[in-house]
Amino acid sequence: MSVIQIRNAQTSDVKTIRKIIDDYSLQRRLLSKETVTLFESVQEFSVAVEGNEVVGCGALHVLWEDLAEVRTVAVIERLRGHGVGHQLMEHIIDRAKKIGVKRLFCLTFETKFFGSHGFVEIQGTPVEPDVYTQLLRSYDEGIAEFLDLESVKPNTLGNTRMIKVL
Repeated sequence: MSVIQIRNAQTSDVKTIRKIIDDYSLQRRLLSKETVTLFESVQEFSVAVEGNEVVGCGALHVLWEDLAEVRTVAVIERLRGHGVGHQLMEHIIDRAKKIGVKRLFCLTFETKFFGSHGFVEIQGTPVEPDVYTQLLRSYDEGIAEFLDLESVKPNTLGNTRMIKVL
């Protein structure tokens, strides 16, 4: 394995991000995303690059003033277990701190991985009732999952809800 660089994603990375997500969604480890959604949210993504190849991805999606969700953290199978995901997470956590996020949320099967970055399992929605009411107005399915709304239950994978205080 050569040196891995972590950088913000570019539109030219979307096709590879799409492939990485597709590989994981077939295994029911990630929810699939429409390509248009990936282009619309490319500025949220960070990528791990080995040489000229994108080998991993992860996104930071702001939900509220002090709260963001870590989404779509995935590394190609060949590099799983080599620390690439940890590098991506550190980059995402650093980005969150720089923009003023105080808490990071995730829905995941990979509780050990996220736990190693300080995430802890939670029950319920860790926002005040007035913020909850505002978040209900969002069309984003990730926010609906965060709020644990019944409308998204058929589409979720049964992930564990975790949070990290920065």
